[in-house]
Amino acid sequence: MRILANLLWLICGGLLSALAWVLTGIVMCITVIGIPIGLQCFKFASISLNPFGKEIHYGGGAGSLLLNIIWLVFGGLEMAIGNAVIGGILCITIIGIPFGMQFFKIAKLCLTPFGATVEREHTF
Repeated sequence: MRILANLLWLICGGLLSALAWVLTGIVMCITVIGIPIGLQCFKFASISLNPFGKEIHYGGGAGSLLLNIIWLVFGGLEMAIGNAVIGGILCITIIGIPFGMQFFKIAKLCLTPFGATVEREHTF
């Protein structure tokens, strides 16, 4: 079921979300200061390709807080708004609600990506 959901996710906008993460990562890697932010963008592009079956746990310290503030100013807020809008549009239909919920999960990740870890959900 997870594989089918992830394939449908790519059609419903997941591919565009992953491309946005990759493009933002490339732009951030142009400067030396932006390289840690760009590498984080590349890591989260993979979650945008297959979000079903993954959990995001938030944590971090002072370094994560500083990088999250820089991230919000230079691209995080726009990406979060974009993902939230797409999620809201998808939630209009009953079939689109699971995909919209994944977009909301990624929108939250767009706000505070530093200090976040991604783990695979374990279902028994």
